[in-house]
Amino acid sequence: MSRCPALVIAAPASGQGKTTVTAALARLHTRQGRRVRVFKCGPDFLDPHWHQLASGAPVHQLDLWMTGAADCAQRLRAAAAEADLLLIEGVMGLFDGEHSVGDLAQRFGIPVLAVVDASAMGGTLGAIVHGLRYYRAGLPWAGVLANRVAGDRHAQMLRDGLADAADWLGALPRVVGDAAGGREPGGLLPERHLGLVAAHELPDALQRLDAVADALAGTPLGRMSAADLQRWAVDFGGTPVGRATITPLLAGRTVAVAADEAFCFIYEANIDTLQQLGARVVRFSPLRDAALPACDALWLPGGYPELHADALAANTAMRDSLQAHVTAGRPVWAECGGMMALLESITLADGRRVPLWGLLPGQATMQRRLAALGPRALRMGTHELRGHTFHYSITDSPAAVCARAQRPDHAGAPDGGEAVYRHGSIHASYFHAWFASSPQATAALLGAEAGP
Repeated sequence: MSRCPALVIAAPASGQGKTTVTAALARLHTRQGRRVRVFKCGPDFLDPHWHQLASGAPVHQLDLWMTGAADCAQRLRAAAAEADLLLIEGVMGLFDGEHSVGDLAQRFGIPVLAVVDASAMGGTLGAIVHGLRYYRAGLPWAGVLANRVAGDRHAQMLRDGLADAADWLGALPRVVGDAAGGREPGGLLPERHLGLVAAHELPDALQRLDAVADALAGTPLGRMSAADLQRWAVDFGGTPVGRATITPLLAGRTVAVAADEAFCFIYEANIDTLQQLGARVVRFSPLRDAALPACDALWLPGGYPELHADALAANTAMRDSLQAHVTAGRPVWAECGGMMALLESITLADGRRVPLWGLLPGQATMQRRLAALGPRALRMGTHELRGHTFHYSITDSPAAVCARAQRPDHAGAPDGGEAVYRHGSIHASYFHAWFASSPQATAALLGAEAGP
């Protein structure tokens, strides 16, 4: 049986500190010699960087719509068979969205640890915890961790407000670290416009995690032993089963994947899917390399081309290598930031216009507010590729629109959704795809058959 202690780390809203607590908990138990596997609910590329650093293990997504319930069950079962602790970080609030974190916790019987920013409250914490615990009958429950707490007296006020004292799993202080170098927990894992700064971009990332793990070690939650954790053990079913056989539609082909600071929005499960399709995957850096590696197809994932526009434009050797790839008719699938880099130019938030690779006609313009957010589905013949969109820029391109990735609840809208542009051998869109949702469609985008 795949039985393992597990927690869903959730909150009443975004910005409460879920990622910090999840990463700290993973780091704390990993330091104690336990095998920890972390998952992230929903489409998120950045939080998993921190969780992978904390746990030393791959981090995959769980989403009842995007990845599907069967995929979630298989990943949880396989992880439980090899781990001492599973941690699942939620997204938004516990009950937000049609396929919420609460839905996932209830479906798989995983207890919920609520993280609440208590910096501006006292006894009201009790009302919030009561609501989270009892809003939906039968929700598996672990307790609450109060975050950004001013001190011992504040923590006692919060604890006294709880109807059930057993709900209290401790408090994290407002400032973590020593007196000289302490930081607000929000500053431990810094953010930019699309979310957290990736862990690999900060030379002291592990020290940041150690600081909050040290703080967590002093709480009732952090003091739990392996035996204590068994109170949250979950049975994830029998012997892990393999995934459905994937036809090796990319057998014998090499797929190059851009992977550096400018192109870092990569689901590790997408790499797995490419390999299951039979592809040889090679990573390269458009920022630093002078040429594409030898390849049959190219995937340009999303990221931050706007932060590296000057460097991308200056690497003319790479641009020429990309042009040769396209001229030869070899396929390119470009997502969001990958698509932006292919355009002729980008206008940054400060109004400055920077030239880019110019392989896709049109230009991008950065905005200070979100242009689009939410789940999307791309129909390709009889197949459906699922994923999401999340971007601050807008694109104006005369390239042909061959398809649209649409909201699940507005799939029939003729003018809705994210455009999928086709220009020569290039397919490009703001749509971020979860390859495992349709390996066949993925293979088509990378040249195995006619695209959409």
